[in-house]
Amino acid sequence: DCNRKSLLHAPSSLPSNITGLDLSFNSLVVPHHGTLLIHFPSLRSLNLSSNALLALSPAVFSNLGALRLLDLSSCSIAYLHMDTFKGLGNLHTLLLRNNSLQELEVPFFLPLKALFHLDLQHNALVSVDTWSLQLMEAVPQVRLEGNPWVCDCTTHPLQQWLQRRQAVQVTCASPPGLRGREIAALDSQDLGCRMKRRFPRGISKVQQDTVTHSNTPTGKGGRSWPYLMGFLVAAIGISILIALAAKCKLFHKNFASYRHRPLPETSSIGGSPMEDGSGWDRGSSLRGACESHPMPSAADLQAEDDDGFIEDNYIQPSEHLPEEEERESHLSI
Repeated sequence: DCNRKSLLHAPSSLPSNITGLDLSFNSLVVPHHGTLLIHFPSLRSLNLSSNALLALSPAVFSNLGALRLLDLSSCSIAYLHMDTFKGLGNLHTLLLRNNSLQELEVPFFLPLKALFHLDLQHNALVSVDTWSLQLMEAVPQVRLEGNPWVCDCTTHPLQQWLQRRQAVQVTCASPPGLRGREIAALDSQDLGCRMKRRFPRGISKVQQDTVTHSNTPTGKGGRSWPYLMGFLVAAIGISILIALAAKCKLFHKNFASYRHRPLPETSSIGGSPMEDGSGWDRGSSLRGACESHPMPSAADLQAEDDDGFIEDNYIQPSEHLPEEEERESHLSI
């Protein structure tokens, strides 16, 4: 017990194997380089509260690997370097109450793998970032009361974190309308986040960003769903156009394959057309045709029709025309 001794340094007469040391209410000088209490590697409990420790240099406690409790309360600490607690992998309790911390440098949590209790009461914290909250999730006991928290939309992650832990007595200091109210009992509308959810459908994205930036000091974030919807609409439109183009091409192909012309209603015998007329003209024409041009045989007709095209059923009835004309010609004679 070496408290209230007006000490500038730890007494050199102390045995090196001590496990507990109280140096509170002194005027200890912290070295700018090197470590503090280098001669006491077995310390498990160290009380440095109420010393004018304005700044703690990096790795100042790195030689105290066995330390379990460290009390730095009321030391006017305004800043913690990211390597301040380097080497304290076994630290269980860290007391930082009644200091002047305005923000938490996230990496300073990283070396404290075994930390169970963290006391940050009565500092100057107005907000805490999401990454620090995630790191503090691994610490079962965290005290945040007595800080001048600013309750706006940026406090929403802290509000959710406090609700999960069922923390009470963490209250707002500003704005005046929320002063003294517990943060965990507030909702998003109380924190001023309602404008993000109540934009009219016709309002532009630029106007949304303008309103969001005017209501939130940090102005972070943004919604990517309009870009996703635009991409989906464009993809669907392109798919429909490709399908229509394919169907039109298939339609024209099928239309061209079934595009036939009917044969003329007149038939030919020997290559000359037979006109509709009176019976006498028809008989005379047939007699003249028979005398001058004998009736072609079936082999001749087949040879004449063999022009390289396959006949279909559409023109088959014309095959019976020569026999009917021949019968009519005999009747007329």
